[in-house]
Amino acid sequence: MAAIYSLYIINKSGGLIYYKDYGSAGRMDTNDTLRLASLWHSMHAISQQLSPVNGCSGIELLQADHFDLHCFQSLTGTKFFVVSEPGSVNMESLLKNIYELYTDYVLKNPFYEMEMPIRCELFDINLAQTVQKDRVALLGR
Repeated sequence: MAAIYSLYIINKSGGLIYYKDYGSAGRMDTNDTLRLASLWHSMHAISQQLSPVNGCSGIELLQADHFDLHCFQSLTGTKFFVVSEPGSVNMESLLKNIYELYTDYVLKNPFYEMEMPIRCELFDINLAQTVQKDRVALLGR
């Protein structure tokens, strides 16, 4: 079974700009993915405001019985989050690798418009390779 069920990238306004499903069970339709992305953006923002700790960056990990949700927020406010198997490790480094791919293949693409959905073949190819490497690393443990 794959460690990662799905990947979401949300722009700073809360709009879903990228979604990739890696799981085989429990697939959501387009409206559900948009709702989840919007809900997560709102929960993340509320958690920043309600935190008793100054400079809190929001929720980084949400653990449930059947999945974990790991989040990384860039300095520009773009959020990257993966839904994974419970207890998955090294998701923070995976999210940072995905962010590096985003900066290398999406932001440096002269045809990409900021805050718009991501449609970049090189990003897709390198993302698939990165996720596959992560799966192989998990199997080797």
